[in-house]
Amino acid sequence: MLTCLTKEALPIIRYRTGAVTSLELGPCRCGRTLVRMARIRGRTDDMVVIKGVNVYPSQLEAALLTLDDLAPHYQLVVDRTQAFPTLEVHVEPTERVVHEWGGFDSGRPEVLALGARVADRIRGHLGLNPEIAIVPPKTIPRSEGKAVRVVTRPE
Repeated sequence: MLTCLTKEALPIIRYRTGAVTSLELGPCRCGRTLVRMARIRGRTDDMVVIKGVNVYPSQLEAALLTLDDLAPHYQLVVDRTQAFPTLEVHVEPTERVVHEWGGFDSGRPEVLALGARVADRIRGHLGLNPEIAIVPPKTIPRSEGKAVRVVTRPE
């Protein structure tokens, strides 16, 4: 919830944005000492809770984009059919990597090794150990507008 005290024409008082952020109290690099809003970490409507950990797609994206062998398309599949929700992360290798492999086969050692690297990266960033599904390129749905990053299996 935000309140802007400097707007005169359109004051924003207790404005609920859905953005997850915090206040930075220390001085800015430029020397200003006023309290500032930190970078937005995610949105409350995109957040999922897995094993007590708040997971934002933007956090996962930051972890995945550090791997050069992955395309920038991913999807989180939250399964709520069990007592505790589970998370499965679907990622695509780049077409360059699939070409180097000589084609896509989910049982190839290279695919399994990439899945292990993805799992290690997510574990390091979020402290979770989700199931990883390496899917063929262009399998994850694309959209013209906002990408659908979280898919929930029915409760």
